[in-house]
Amino acid sequence: MTAMMNEIIAKADVLLEALPYIQQFHGKTVLIKFGGSAMEDPETTRGVLRDIAFMASAGMKPIIVHGGGKAISAALKEQNIPTRFINGLRYTCEQTIRVVDQVLHEKVNANLVSLLKNCGAHAVAVSGKNVLRAEKVTTTDAQTGQELDLGFVGKVINVDTPQLNWLLSREEIPVITPLAKDMTGQVYNINADMAACVVASMLQVNKLVFLSDVPGVLSDPQDESTLISTIHVGDISRLHEDGTISGGMLPKLNSAADAIRSGVEKVHMIDGRLRHSLLLEIFTDQGIGTQILN
Repeated sequence: MTAMMNEIIAKADVLLEALPYIQQFHGKTVLIKFGGSAMEDPETTRGVLRDIAFMASAGMKPIIVHGGGKAISAALKEQNIPTRFINGLRYTCEQTIRVVDQVLHEKVNANLVSLLKNCGAHAVAVSGKNVLRAEKVTTTDAQTGQELDLGFVGKVINVDTPQLNWLLSREEIPVITPLAKDMTGQVYNINADMAACVVASMLQVNKLVFLSDVPGVLSDPQDESTLISTIHVGDISRLHEDGTISGGMLPKLNSAADAIRSGVEKVHMIDGRLRHSLLLEIFTDQGIGTQILN
């Protein structure tokens, strides 16, 4: 048997390995939060979106909530608008929210939708302003306990699930910007991780996948071999207390835990920079990254 024939048979074996997963997740909804530096590399972005197009072709119902922090920071710098973060959240003044709105819709979202369509997917741009309702949030100074204003920063309190489910029923891939409006029509900047968790909870998705620039949750952030493959919701407090979970990973895991308590079956945290990481996690026996379970 020739080497070429062996290679062809190996490809067929891979397809057969994926078959039970394709059958299991046919018709199921998967929300992908795409962000971090993984989204800044054009080739990585194209690869991830090809994988999402494959998922849709295999009968799954993907939905995307995306970030765009680096593009926003670059645009603010060009316009000489200062960038300031308070407890990891971008202070969003009136000038800033206008730039955030413009960059997320006209640059980041438009690019993702265009690339998905180039992959043959039926993608549709969805403004968070149209489907997400928000209320203003503040934060607290860790030393003084004083309440700190964040400007036009909010949290999602309601989701127009009928509209999103209608798009999914049409076999379209909604690509959602992390912006929302309050009852007065004021636009708020929303943390994309937290927005993804609320959308996943209210849609009762089967899987919520965080694609970023880290392999998952690491016992030692400097050593990728210390990847924790499975975390149960009840483990999160202990892992925070012993220092395993810290910084920006804690609110992400807490939001993931809230999503699971609200009915999301499983949350995955995987490295979007790894080629086909999304397909490896969903369609193979081994899987990668960290999964969060009840």
